[in-house]
Amino acid sequence: MKDIVWIIIVLLIVGWLFGYLSFGAVVGNMIHILLIVAVVLIVLRLLQKI
Repeated sequence: MKDIVWIIIVLLIVGWLFGYLSFGAVVGNMIHILLIVAVVLIVLRLLQKI
């Protein structure tokens, strides 16, 4: 289960980078939502380790 969370985090960040570099302003808000979700998942994952 722990590996699945990291896979989701990586996919969200890669999706954000791809969207940001490819589409820029066209889907700007969706890209930033993906980044926020990825950051939240990273924070939650780090808090679970403590």
